[in-house]
Amino acid sequence: MRVNTLIDNISYIEAVGIEDIVEDIQGIAYNSKKVQHGDLFICLTGEHVDGHEYADEAVANGAIVCVVERRLNLDIPQIVVSDTSQAIAQISSVFYSSPSQKLNLIGVTGTNGKTTVTHLIQKLYEVNSKECALIGTLGHKFNSEDTYHDAKHTTPQAPELQKLFYNFYEKGIKNVVMEVSSHALAQHRVAYCDFNGAVLTNLTQDHLDFHITMNNYFKAKAILFEDLMSDDFAVINADDEYASRFLEVISPRVNVYTYGIKMPADVRAEKISFSNEGASFVCDVKGKKYDVNLVMNGMFSVYNVLAALATALAVGFDIEKCIKTLETIHGVAGRFEVVVKKPVVIVDYAHTPDGLENVLKAAREITPKEGQLICIFGCGGDRDATKRPKMGAIAEMLADKVIVTSDNPRSEDPQQIITDILAGFKTTKDVIVEPDRELAIREAYKLANANDVVLVAGKGHEDYQILANETIHFDDREKVREIFIGN
Repeated sequence: MRVNTLIDNISYIEAVGIEDIVEDIQGIAYNSKKVQHGDLFICLTGEHVDGHEYADEAVANGAIVCVVERRLNLDIPQIVVSDTSQAIAQISSVFYSSPSQKLNLIGVTGTNGKTTVTHLIQKLYEVNSKECALIGTLGHKFNSEDTYHDAKHTTPQAPELQKLFYNFYEKGIKNVVMEVSSHALAQHRVAYCDFNGAVLTNLTQDHLDFHITMNNYFKAKAILFEDLMSDDFAVINADDEYASRFLEVISPRVNVYTYGIKMPADVRAEKISFSNEGASFVCDVKGKKYDVNLVMNGMFSVYNVLAALATALAVGFDIEKCIKTLETIHGVAGRFEVVVKKPVVIVDYAHTPDGLENVLKAAREITPKEGQLICIFGCGGDRDATKRPKMGAIAEMLADKVIVTSDNPRSEDPQQIITDILAGFKTTKDVIVEPDRELAIREAYKLANANDVVLVAGKGHEDYQILANETIHFDDREKVREIFIGN
């Protein structure tokens, strides 16, 4: 792309030396080490790193123009903007010819359930003969049969995201469903994305290390709904504490659909029951009732299915066909995944108070009367510390036996994280503390009888553990199989 074409389509304060550029821009970079010749380098100012300090390295690696918030002493042209985090989103969209405008793009946001709901929606599009790509925590897929392509973030940074949209469109895929994290919204990664629909799963405590307050967390999530336009749609969990606040920020020109269990809603579950075979309920869709028998289990699975069905209603799919499809789905990797059947060992990604409470309640539903529910969990380091004692209290209340261990301690002392968790217990005399996660799973193996249920929570699909400055291979599912069944 010619530099003049770019600056004609973006907001900037001044462009210095642009007339001297004779080359086309070949790519967009924000990591100076990954700059290639012909790239435009954007100096992002992050929580810990200021990209302006690495501009010289970017120039040495071949950048031909820098986007900055303040003029630098460089030998290449500069485009000065008020906010590089906003500019990178706008520049990326322009560079890839605004690909989201050519797609039917649905964003799913919320504290818990985003990954499952996006996968369910993708399946519903495909059963209705519409190709649908997916972007989220597990990576991105061009269709449900595709393997996951690696993703560093739940929602990629703007250049990677816009390039993905461009690639989807080039392959003839017109529908995309993606997880939209609160970080991505606050950091403008999805600015200049043209969403046709937005889905709210729930809003409960998480990421307060970044957002500081729940109100800030809400405001970040609300951006996705505030930006919807005429004929777009919003799907809202009517049972969520923040539902009314989300509804208030949505334009009256947007089509709104609700789902829930406790509150009146367009898509509502009634007569819910759980067994080892899964969850069953009657689904009321605008007055028409359907029997639903899921393979998936737990109240959170009911909510996830309701969110997917409300989305199906919003886009005009055949509800009966969608229900039949949802009844065949076994779930998503690391989400209430039954890894061993006797005793039942479940691996789940739950890493928030609400998430842990939901999966423990679901696990209790399938725990035999003569069995015990054993919970293994830890909390991540360098993250919201206030949720640690809350999760301890929840585990003590809902599990019969608790083993507190490490999650991803990162730069924090694992023992300090455990101490924070234990502060939530009324008594710790029966709590097993084992900082080594593998040894913690082995402790559960020693405790568990054939009728027990073991929940290993916190990491789910992750196949790594971050210990100080070292990242090691660690997959809860692999360890559970190795320890409980020997392979």
